[in-house]
Amino acid sequence: MDKRILIVDDEKEIADLIEIYLRNEGFLTEKAYDGEEALQRYAEQSFQLVILDIMMPKLDGLEVCRTLRRDQHVPILMLSAKTQDMDKILGLMTGADDYMTKPFNPLELLARVRSLLRRSYQYSAVKEEVQQEQDEMELHIGQLKINRLSHTAEVNGQALHLTSTEFGILYLLASQPGRVFSAEDIFQQVWKEKYFDSNNTVMVHISKLRDKLEKELGEKLIVTVWGVGYKIEG
Repeated sequence: MDKRILIVDDEKEIADLIEIYLRNEGFLTEKAYDGEEALQRYAEQSFQLVILDIMMPKLDGLEVCRTLRRDQHVPILMLSAKTQDMDKILGLMTGADDYMTKPFNPLELLARVRSLLRRSYQYSAVKEEVQQEQDEMELHIGQLKINRLSHTAEVNGQALHLTSTEFGILYLLASQPGRVFSAEDIFQQVWKEKYFDSNNTVMVHISKLRDKLEKELGEKLIVTVWGVGYKIEG
């Protein structure tokens, strides 16, 4: 995906210079010349990075940064003609990811931009991976929600009080709706032990689990396929 960068500076010559360097590197750019215009531009389209001057009319860069940070995680590179350490600290405390003082070397600015985008991409990739893992750990069947990560099951927000074994059976059946699991399949995958033909353990636990589910759901969830095993309909 092409990276779009918002350049915000009331000095048009500086904004134009930054734009030239960024576009030469293949970035897409938009410009704004005051804080209010910057927020308007940001609301209109998606940006992967914001280069933000501090001293601007209407809304200064610090206020723009605060506003964006209320609900946005876009990387922000702050620019300022001020060189005092407190100004840099204030900019970073407001939510900026990096800070450069004017005048600056355009090549250094490009290096900072690339670094911020790379870090942002890595963070997003990790965040998406964690979210995907969490999604895979959670199953939904009608009113029933099963979370493998927290080892919980609930119906319409009300927790089901299941034993560890009952939860293991429920998660196994719910993970592949429509598939029939034999008593042997269930025993070997939940108990992690060898199954014996005369073992009625699975049947007893299925019966208890079924009673708990039907009490909360008001309907039969686990179906017995006689002579074969058990399943949850998809």
